[in-house]
Amino acid sequence: MSKKEKSNNNIKETSKRIDKENKKKSKDTENNTSKDLIVKKGKKVNLGRGKWLRQTSLTVLLILIIIAVCIGINLLVEQKNFADFDVTEDKIYSLSDMSKSIASSVDKDVEIILINMSESVEDFAKKYNSINNKIKVEVVTDVTSRPDLTDEYGITADSSVVIVKCGDKDKTLTSYDLYTTDYTTYQTKDTTEEALTNAIINVTTDEKPIIYNLTGHNKYSTDYLYYFSNDLTEESYEYKDLDLLTTGEIPEDCSVLMMTTLAEDITEAERDAILKYIDKGGKIALFTDPNTTGKEMPNFQKILDEYGISISEGVMLEQDTDKMLYGTASAILVTVSPYTSVTSATNMNINACFMSPGRIDFADSSKLEELGVQVENLATTSENSFYRTDYSITSSSKTNSDEDSPNATVGALLKKKINDETNSEMIVFSNNIFITNLRIQLNSQYYSYALDFYNNEDLAINSIAYLTDRDNMITIRKDTETSAYTVTQSQNIIILSIIFAIPVMIIIVGIIVWQVRRRKK
Repeated sequence: MSKKEKSNNNIKETSKRIDKENKKKSKDTENNTSKDLIVKKGKKVNLGRGKWLRQTSLTVLLILIIIAVCIGINLLVEQKNFADFDVTEDKIYSLSDMSKSIASSVDKDVEIILINMSESVEDFAKKYNSINNKIKVEVVTDVTSRPDLTDEYGITADSSVVIVKCGDKDKTLTSYDLYTTDYTTYQTKDTTEEALTNAIINVTTDEKPIIYNLTGHNKYSTDYLYYFSNDLTEESYEYKDLDLLTTGEIPEDCSVLMMTTLAEDITEAERDAILKYIDKGGKIALFTDPNTTGKEMPNFQKILDEYGISISEGVMLEQDTDKMLYGTASAILVTVSPYTSVTSATNMNINACFMSPGRIDFADSSKLEELGVQVENLATTSENSFYRTDYSITSSSKTNSDEDSPNATVGALLKKKINDETNSEMIVFSNNIFITNLRIQLNSQYYSYALDFYNNEDLAINSIAYLTDRDNMITIRKDTETSAYTVTQSQNIIILSIIFAIPVMIIIVGIIVWQVRRRKK
């Protein structure tokens, strides 16, 4: 073997030896790295267990702190009697603006004593105290601790009553006074606020305004005014019927003389008594339907002449479907102005529904000035309304014999100057039905009372409040009972479209998109 060949063999052997050593070193390095990883993993697990324990302890501690804070906040709220948050749309768990105004105006010490009443009634009573600290609330669960109450009011251990006291005056309410039931719909209405506010007014007011309702010639019996008269009583008015043929004159304590649709004319004696009342600055609330029979009523007209007005014999009808109830042209949604002396205190728009109203016609401006009468329009029809006198026409659409009568006045406030010291006021509506409990059939299943439509009740009672100078009671009243579904024809179409048409369209679009994607695959 030559030297050159030996040299090459040596080089190869050396290379092999070096490769073996490098592989061995690499393997040892890998083994060491694996051991290090195993050790590190073990350490990591041990560290994780300790951290978890620390985190659990902190979590438990945080939970205990949160519970302690919640308990502390609840105790503070209960002690301070903070007002609850009411997120309901109609604020049925809050005091109305009227109750707040009345409560804040109380300047006498009033006690509300709750005996064995529910927690909800207690919470409601405490709302008055949160507004005015002169109204104190006491909760009694053990009547034996108050022998003075058992002796004075005959209360037993089973009694559940509310006693509202102010000085020598008191008013006792039972559980039956806090709820009422409509036995036609079997709906229960919570009247706790109305009862408590009315009781506070009763014990703090020296005199209640008296509303006299003129009787003897009326088209509607007093039964049709039952709900409205009851509303007035709940608003702390005294409501009395008045037969002028019996009394001969309007009583001195009359705050407002209420007149409704006449079936026949009043007598001359009644006319003169009313004219005398006007000259003394008397106030009148007139709710009258149009004289569709065409009967001559000169004595009644003499009363209207004092204010420069007349009530039409024809009726107003509507063409705008947005301004009629259920597509009925005679059930008109009238526009109530929010800027009048009667309505501005509500600070909001209200709607009313008049059934076959007449039209209020005014004397010319020079005659009104001569009479010393100022006019404020309370309610008007739409610009698409029309006037009809021919009742043989059955069509609800306007005919050639009908008269265009846009924005006709159907409600007005009339202020008459008698002399420098005396003024008389009349609020007149050319509709009587809207304040009655006449049943209006909505469809084959549902009906509603005329007074319950929209803000009919508010408009009527606020008118009385204005005439009796009780501006703090002009408001929009809460309704805690379920209301009937009453909408205009166009509103009904929109609602039905939302309920049925839109979901169907979404389903159809979804099917189309699914089919397109499926075919692409």
